[in-house]
Amino acid sequence: MFGRSLSDDADEEVHVDLSSMIDCIFILLIFFIVSTVFVEETGVTVNKPDLGSASSLESNSILLAVTAENKVYYGGESIGVQGVIGKIKPLLAEDAEMPVIIQGDKDATHGVVQQVHDQAILAGADKTKISISTK
Repeated sequence: MFGRSLSDDADEEVHVDLSSMIDCIFILLIFFIVSTVFVEETGVTVNKPDLGSASSLESNSILLAVTAENKVYYGGESIGVQGVIGKIKPLLAEDAEMPVIIQGDKDATHGVVQQVHDQAILAGADKTKISISTK
């Protein structure tokens, strides 16, 4: 017969084996750590213009920032308009479908933002995958 009968010794301790549950927790923890995607920020704060149709940032994208002083930043480093191709062309070689997001300050000159857009196209970015981020 299965189970315990009432006549068994009542002082016998019952142990629950948690090792398999702990193994599952660690496997899930490792899975979530490995599958996490980190967003690389531009490194400067940009005061973006307030528009109604702001696009959401994708987790795996190239972020370029144009400051109010018309300086272009990537990864916290000032690269200038001429440095856009050199920085993003290797990234686009790895993943040609990677979106390019340009964060333009509301006090930045439109021409500089447009030049960054043109340089991204020359680097090989898909025209439909380039967007300008606003509030």
